[in-house]
Amino acid sequence: MSAAPALTVVLRPEEAGDDAFLCELYATTREQELSIVPWSEDERRAFCDSQSRIQRLAYRGQFPSADFDVILVDGRPAGRLAVDRTEDDIHVIDIALLPEHRGQGTGSSLLTHLVEEADRNGRSVSLHVERTNPAWRLYERLGFRAVGEAGLSVLMRWSGA
Repeated sequence: MSAAPALTVVLRPEEAGDDAFLCELYATTREQELSIVPWSEDERRAFCDSQSRIQRLAYRGQFPSADFDVILVDGRPAGRLAVDRTEDDIHVIDIALLPEHRGQGTGSSLLTHLVEEADRNGRSVSLHVERTNPAWRLYERLGFRAVGEAGLSVLMRWSGA
């Protein structure tokens, strides 16, 4: 029995042409919440498109020096990663993957690289996550611990071995 071929995961900066993909990606992260709203498919799409754009503008306004990347798996857009690096911390602003790429090790690999970077440079890694997000277990497995709350989300931090 042979092992599955390794996937090639690459980050590239977001570009203007990524707008439709990023809107689609955002919509996949809100499917559960929107499933209870009695809207048509067109109304859901319009809502997600506007919220995706607002979210990206807000992130860029709050974190002007952050890296905003599209995650490519085998050359195809699979997600996004937004990271703000400061002297003391690497803050994961957002990490999201299309459903078919979740649970495949892509997010774990990207976060492991950030943790390794932080460890080499004496930094912590922080992120916010909603308590109901399944990624919570991944973050704990990687050594992140809850250190605070902010509304519906929890601040988690990795602070070294």
